[in-house]
Amino acid sequence: MLSIVVLGGAAGGGVPQWNCNCATCKAARNDPDLADGQASIAVSADGKNWFLVNASPDIRQQINDTWELHPDESELRHSPIAGVILTNGEVDAVAGLLSLREGSPFGIWGHERVLGLLDANSIFNVLDREKVPRRAIAIDEPFDLLLQDGTPSGLTAEAFEVPGKSAWYLETTEHGHQRDVSGDTLGLKITGSCGKSFFIVAACAGMDDALADRLRGADLVFFDGTLWTDDEIVTAGLGPKTGQRMGHMSMSGGDGVMAAFEPLDVKRKFFIHINNSNPAHLPRAPERVLLENAGWDIATQGQKVTL
Repeated sequence: MLSIVVLGGAAGGGVPQWNCNCATCKAARNDPDLADGQASIAVSADGKNWFLVNASPDIRQQINDTWELHPDESELRHSPIAGVILTNGEVDAVAGLLSLREGSPFGIWGHERVLGLLDANSIFNVLDREKVPRRAIAIDEPFDLLLQDGTPSGLTAEAFEVPGKSAWYLETTEHGHQRDVSGDTLGLKITGSCGKSFFIVAACAGMDDALADRLRGADLVFFDGTLWTDDEIVTAGLGPKTGQRMGHMSMSGGDGVMAAFEPLDVKRKFFIHINNSNPAHLPRAPERVLLENAGWDIATQGQKVTL
């Protein structure tokens, strides 16, 4: 059996964002049930050893809120987190690694491009490489997710390229604003020893033929749901960038995610990485009704899925 726990479903900043008074953030301050942390999931093949897909800045609270990730009560220091798989180098995917610095062993998997960003920033050296090894991911080559002692966990993963862009904080460096550079934006297929598998694509700028073929007929997909419309951040007065400029598809529209998934026969579909500007975050919003009628769910913290 594959066990999946959603640790957070929101995009960078979470809901409510610390400095935001958009409709969603206001609602979440008045109703804590609407609050959500930044996007991450945990997955396990045995219910005892867990692997995180991305380490959000909210990881400490997410662990505290998730009993499956608590230390074993029989040990003074312990963690069931055996590893973290990084799908990109954005702040909301890697910053949580710094909260995992208290001496427990686990592995980090990432494309060499993302691992290079960690290597270039000495603050990540708080993670002792002997206890927290960094393992490079090769594209389209399945790899075993190993436990802390090097034994198999019962999970394998395969990383694949999806349309996207480089991390925003690199745009003013010599790296610049680059699109579709190998290793910058990955999707993952995770398979358990039970034979079941699922996909997570937390950031994606477009549905190309290769991605559509890969996802066709899947049992479960978590997919980038950052924005409802491409220009919503601009029209709301929250910032100057469109979704495409940030490397994200929109949920709606003829070239949006819901339309792209219509012919793919995916059995269960979750949007993840939902921006606070996205009206679909609110349960009774018309946009939420539309996506639910189209067979989609919104991933939110605490949700559990089994395959």
